Amino acid sequence: MHLSQRDGALDLLKWLALLSMLLDHLRYVGFSADWLYVPGRFAFPWFCLAMAANLSRAGARKTEWRYLGWLLLFSAVSEIPYRLYIPDPDTLNVMPTLALGLLVARGWQESSILSRLLGASALVLAAAYPERLMFGFFGVLLPLAMLLVFRRPWYFSLLPGGICLAANQWQVLYDAARFGNSVAILGIATCLFAPVLGMFLLRHVRHLQPPPMRRWAYALYPAHFLLLLAFRAA
Repeated sequence: MHLSQRDGALDLLKWLALLSMLLDHLRYVGFSADWLYVPGRFAFPWFCLAMAANLSRAGARKTEWRYLGWLLLFSAVSEIPYRLYIPDPDTLNVMPTLALGLLVARGWQESSILSRLLGASALVLAAAYPERLMFGFFGVLLPLAMLLVFRRPWYFSLLPGGICLAANQWQVLYDAARFGNSVAILGIATCLFAPVLGMFLLRHVRHLQPPPMRRWAYALYPAHFLLLLAFRAA
């Protein structure tokens, strides 16, 4: 699957991932909506898939450091809004996980000593402090898993689906699912099949042309926390 300079399916995937994240975070506005956990499970794997799609493009080496720089910048910018909105967070916001995941994926993809060293360092850091990272150690591995199956048949996407499930506190989900909790059961299914569905979108809806999501979209992450915080306080 060759990605054009402006791929409509990739922009659509990013918009859908953003919508999924917004739905997930609506759970903390103040009303009971645990079912929003289910569509929220699409967000992180689809952002990781979008990262893999960008890394697979020709010319990715020219933009990877800029990509990392934006992730690190908004990791810092987003932390205060994230902590103001999410009650008692026990991890950093999601951007550090994505930044480490980018380094791991590029360390695998690029044979230079610097890329390999940064990738190995990111992997060690994720293994040493998984409790501080949103989606933990397996969340850092997910962009690489997406990259490895990006051009393979659809059923290979079940591999990152398993990693996605592990990143989403699978033991907690499994225990709840054993007692018949429908949200947990649907959450497990969503984790497993989110990469498959995302890959299907990238391959079959490229004729669509949603508004392009450019660098300004990084600001939507801290901004949506502030908007939801204002909505909760109203």
